[in-house]
Order: sequence, then structure tokens, then C-alpha cells
Amino acid sequence: MTQPLWSPDAARIRQANLSRFMHLLQTELNPDLQDYADLHHYSIASPESFWRAIWEFCGVLGSVGERTVENIEQMPGAKWFPDARLNFAENMLRHRDDREAIVFKSEMGLDSSLTYRQLYQQVAGVASSLREFGIQPGDRVAGYMPNLPETVIAMLAATSIGAIWSSCSPDFGINGVVDRLGQIEPKVLFCAAAYTYNGKQHDCLERVREIQGRIGIQKIIVIPYVDPSPCLDGLDNAELLTSFSNEDVADVDAEIEFKRLPFDHPVYILYSSGTTGVPKCITHGAGGTLLQHLKELMLHTDLKRSDRFCYYTTCGWMMWNWMVSGLATGATLVLFEGSPFYPGPAAMFDLIDEQGITVFGTGAKTISAWQKADLKPRETHSLGSLNTLLSTGSPLAPESFDYVYADIKKDVCLASIAGGTDIVSCFAPGCPILPVYRGEIQCLGLGMAVEICRDDGSFADVGETGELCCVQSFPSMPVYFWGDENGSKYQAAYFEQYPNIWAHGDFAKITARGGVVIYGRSDATLNPGGVRIGTAEIYRQVENLDEVIESICVGQDWDDDVRVILFVRLRDELTLDQELQNHIRKVIRDDTTPRHVPARIVQVSDIPRTVSGKIVELAVRNVIHGRSVSNIDALANPEVLDLYKDLPELQS
Repeated sequence: MTQPLWSPDAARIRQANLSRFMHLLQTELNPDLQDYADLHHYSIASPESFWRAIWEFCGVLGSVGERTVENIEQMPGAKWFPDARLNFAENMLRHRDDREAIVFKSEMGLDSSLTYRQLYQQVAGVASSLREFGIQPGDRVAGYMPNLPETVIAMLAATSIGAIWSSCSPDFGINGVVDRLGQIEPKVLFCAAAYTYNGKQHDCLERVREIQGRIGIQKIIVIPYVDPSPCLDGLDNAELLTSFSNEDVADVDAEIEFKRLPFDHPVYILYSSGTTGVPKCITHGAGGTLLQHLKELMLHTDLKRSDRFCYYTTCGWMMWNWMVSGLATGATLVLFEGSPFYPGPAAMFDLIDEQGITVFGTGAKTISAWQKADLKPRETHSLGSLNTLLSTGSPLAPESFDYVYADIKKDVCLASIAGGTDIVSCFAPGCPILPVYRGEIQCLGLGMAVEICRDDGSFADVGETGELCCVQSFPSMPVYFWGDENGSKYQAAYFEQYPNIWAHGDFAKITARGGVVIYGRSDATLNPGGVRIGTAEIYRQVENLDEVIESICVGQDWDDDVRVILFVRLRDELTLDQELQNHIRKVIRDDTTPRHVPARIVQVSDIPRTVSGKIVELAVRNVIHGRSVSNIDALANPEVLDLYKDLPELQS
């Protein structure tokens, strides 16, 4: 039997929030709950009592009301906590003491910190000024911001009023911002004067001038980050945050007037990647987002007041929203802005030791890059504080699991997690009381009725691959898509494939242990000879090779079938000769199946990716078929697509 790479000790299990929650349910609701599998089954079988218990255990501030859910059998259409009233920011700012709320570090050495008391005061000042400007519930307030404390402050100030927050990271180009914010028409935009990445400074205000001209933002509030004296010429109705914020309020123990609103009142607008068209404006409700985040952070991540929590993210990725909800637990957030590899590849491990970070998260590609750089932080760093390492963004390769336990730290819970912007949370999170097995996400999320569906809509058996689906409503489903008046886009996005079942777009399987393996996005699934193959299965083999830095794999229509095309970016000075091609094919064949072996392998100098760092298989597939890519502004490096046009290797 396969042995786990890590198992929690008795003390960790005993002290986990999840164990306390299970004991509470055993005592008050169901004495038969013995383990996580029992708890998950209970959360699906008794969703009303489960989600009400989450509200109470997590101490949600607000009035819960009598009813838990209406029309739970409808997807979409269920209405959670229809009588409840709450305010998202009030729950984030429940603490007002002198413990650190936010610590900020930049790649350039800038640092600062705010206590919970100071954070509350700063939010009070900005919220007061937003009210004076006329911001009301339902208005949109946006950020074009790096990962700064001021970004968190602006979001909390807006949502304290009941305004809806939406943000883009500053590495988005003008068209990418306009495609997103232009749809929601924010009244106010918070922006930074500049930002740095990999040691280089980038101006933001020139782009903001054009953005304002194209979408008519009424008010611009500038944070003088990097540039302490920015020029505001050419910006209409713009001022620095220091002059905008109501200083009289920010300097005293003012009380914020938190506007309590219905459970499904919108709090965030997030965006689909936009690689296949104009980004969808996915609108999330305050109550569902709060409940789901508290469940995942407190129970699945075991976040406590004593923790110091850092997720390497930008404000254009949903992990920023997820991380910021850590404030509701009273933990300290460590915000990092810049490149995770500057000034050197071990920068994040330096940060973990310096700040005593206990829970650190990043993308799977970052872990792969550490591995490729042959970093061995177990030998060079203490990492004594680190107890949980989170990974998401793409499937974490089994070899990366090996790397973490061999070269980073043996006693750490490696929680590979999977979900998405669509649900601003996870279908498959981590679990502090379960072991970690190589290549597997530990479990399905509590309250998430996940099944693997076959093409005909029937449920797959354990260990069988198929479409990752959710067959029961849950609170963090989007309340709607902005501008989707009749709900047709929402319906098409998730429910077109299987009626009344959420099809998430991941190709996956559930293991006999109750874990989850993700094979990649199902819309990028390869289908040679009618057999579905997840691209992640190929990446896991190829990117384990020393010669290959990264790869991207797509299907090419050929002779009434689909053939597998693999593009590889090699280490400097290497050329893809026949010997290396043969080696790559042999590794893939030996460790997968002959159907996984690519028909063509092509060397490229770069791989296209979104601004949040995800590779874009569909865009490459469109290019090699001579089709246009409808929204290249969603890409961080759209010029790279030219490398994939009219390749002679794909003509025969």
C-alpha cells in the first residue's frame, strides 16, 4: 500500500480547528462522526445544519435569520440565508487591538506594518471620504494596484459601505483593464503611481490617463508607491490617498458605519481569463464568499490568530481575495510585492524565515521553478515557523511533492488545492488532520458535493477520470455575471453540459482514499483516438527532465483525429535534436501510455501565459489551427503567439 509523504501527529490533530468543529457537531448534532469522511458525508447530506454550524463556529458577525436555504435543489436558483444581514468588511475588522494585522514587504526592500487598531482607523478614514464623495451600496469601486496594504484598505473601505470591489493588477495592459473595468463602470479607481518587478520600475499613471479617458472614471485616488511625488497632470479629479482620506477620522478611534446588507449582496467582481473572448464579470455575494473563505481558512487551512499568513499573489488573481479573508481570523497577513525570484531564487524562503511565516502559499509553477533551480532550502534556511505550504493555479506534479519533502521541509502539510475564480474558493482544499499522498489533493471540501461525470452525465466510479462537477448548490456560487441580464452566459458557463449540475472544467478523478487528482482543464483535454488525456499528465513527465524548463501541450486536428503536439522551452544553449526528442518520447511512453506520446515536439523560446501566470493552451491551439485569439489583452506576453504561427513541423 502506498505510504503517505506526511502525516499529522496527534498534537496537530488534537489542536486543529477542524477537530474542534467536528467535536462540536458530535456533541450537538451527530454523535456518529468519527473521521473526515464522515464529516464530509454529513456536510453533503445535511447542508442546512452544516452551513448554519459554519456560521456559528466561525463567529460570523450579522443576523443569521430563520431560514438557511431556499430551493437547494436548483442550480442555479438556490438562495442561501435569505433572511440574513451582514457586512463583509465588518467581519474582516472584528479585531481592534495592537496585534499586527498586515506586514508589507517589497522586492526593493520597502517594508511597513499596521496593527488591527491602525488598520481599522485607516479604513475609517477612507470609508468616510468615499461616503462624502457619494459612494453608495452597489456602486463599483476598483483597484489598479500592486499587493499593498492600501489595496486592502481601499477594498475594506468600499465594502464597509456596501460598494462592490473589483481589481486588476498593474501588469495588465490598457486594453485588458478596459475590457474588465469598462463593463462594470466603476465610479472610483484606486491606483499606484508605479510598481516594481524583478528590479525594474514601471509607471502606472500614463496608462491610467488613457483608461480614465476610455471608461469615464469619476475619481482617481493615487497611492504614491515607488514614486513619492507623482505627477497627476492629465488625470481628471485625481488626488493622493493622503489628501483624500479623512484625517480627522483616521487619527481617532472612530466607528465605521458598517452597512449590513442581504447575504447575497455583491462584494466582489472577478474576471474569467478572457483568453477565449471578453472576460466574464463573475459577481460574488458577500455572505457566500465570507462563509466559504472562513470554512476553508479556519478548517481546511487551520488558520489561527497566532498564524502569520502569506500567499504570493497579485490583485488580479482570486487568491488575493482568499488571502485577505484571513483578517477575519485575526491572523497576521504578510503581503509581498514584486518577483518571487528577486533578488535571487530563494527570496521567498528568506521572507518565510525573516517574518516567521507559518502558512505560505504560491502557484505550482513557482514550486516547479524552485525545483528546476535546484534550490535546497532545507539546507540553507531554518523554515522552523512553516507548518503549511499551499499550492494552486495548476496541478502540482508528483515530482514536486517529492521535492517539497526532500528539499524544503519534511514536517510540513503540503496542501495542493483546486477551485477557481468561478467560486472564489475551492472544490478540493487541504486538510490539517489527513495525510498527504504523492500527487493527490488531500480531500474534497466540506459542503461541496463533488462528483466525477462521464460524457453521458452518469457518475464515474472511484478512480475513473472525467469532468469534475458539483451536484448540489453551495453558498459561494456566483450571484450572477455582471451585465448578463437574462442569465444566459451564467447558464452556458457551468450548466450547459449537464443540466442542473455545475461542470467546473477540470479533468479529474477521485481516489479510493477520498483524495483528488486534477489532470488539467477539460476544455484543453487531448482526445487522440477518442481517448481523453489531461495535459498535466504529460507536463508531469516532461518538466521532470533537466533539459526542459517548461512546456505547453495542445491537440492538433489531423486526418479526422487529434494528434498531440508538445512545445518545449529548453535551458539556454540547448537545441532540440533527435536524440532529445527520442528521450522525451521515451519518458512519456514509459511513465504514461503510448497515446500520451506527442506526434510532434517543437522547441520554442517562450510560452504564452495570462497576467496571473497561467499558460494558455487554448490560445496556442487556436494559433496552430490558423484561428484568431479573440482577446490577446488577457495575455502577459501576447507577442509570443507569433512563435506558434505557420510552423513547418506541424504541416506534415
